[in-house]
Amino acid sequence: MNILAIECTHAALSVAVKKAVEVTEVKSEDWRKAAEALVPLIEEAMAQSGLDKQDLDSIAISSGPGSFTSLRIGMSVAKGIAYGLGIPLIPVATMPAMAASFLAGAGSVMAVIQARKGELYYAVYSSEQLSSGVWHDDIQRGSAIDVVTAAAKRGSVVVSRQLDELLPLLAGRGVVYAAADFFSARSLLQAAERLYERADAAGLEGVVPDYQQMFIPYIGKR
Repeated sequence: MNILAIECTHAALSVAVKKAVEVTEVKSEDWRKAAEALVPLIEEAMAQSGLDKQDLDSIAISSGPGSFTSLRIGMSVAKGIAYGLGIPLIPVATMPAMAASFLAGAGSVMAVIQARKGELYYAVYSSEQLSSGVWHDDIQRGSAIDVVTAAAKRGSVVVSRQLDELLPLLAGRGVVYAAADFFSARSLLQAAERLYERADAAGLEGVVPDYQQMFIPYIGKR
C-alpha cells in the first residue's frame, strides 16, 4: 500500500511516504510556518520516495488535538490532495498514535499535549490498548498538577513535546518522562493501514480536525 502521511499538530512538522514496504520521511524545524513549509515538504518526500502522486492509495493525517492553526493547515492540505486524486483521507488520532509510538515494555503510557495557557490535554493508554490498536477517545483537560497526579496514580510513563515545566513535578512524584521526539508522520502509517478498509474517498467532508474545544478568537481592549 502507498500512503502519504502528514503530522503537524504541535511543535513538529514531518511528512512520510510509504511505498510498498519502504518508508521515506522528511522533517522540518519550521513548525510555526506550516502554511509555507508543508507543501514543499510533501513535494520533497514524494521526490525522495520516487513515488508518483497518482500511485498513492490514501492520505493519513494526524487529526489532533493540537495547535488550532496547524490542524487547519494540515487538514486543508491533506484534503486538497485527497480530493484531487480521488483517494481516501484517513484521520489518525494524535494522542494514541503518539503513545503507541513510544516503544517500551509493559505498562501504561500517558500522552500529553499543550491546550490553552495553563491547560494540558492528557490521556492514558494501557500496553494492551496500544498494541491492539483498539484506542479509546477519553481525552482529559486539566492543569499540570492534574496530569502529574493522574500519571502517578496509574504509574504511567508520560510522553510529550516541549513541556519542560512538567519535569520537576514529575520527578517529584517519581514519574518517568520521555520527550516525544520519536513521534512523527511515520508513526501514523500502521494505524492508517488498519483503518484503510473503512475509509471512503467520498467522505472527505466528514473528516475534520479534533480540536477538543471551541476556538475563541482573542479580542483586545478597545
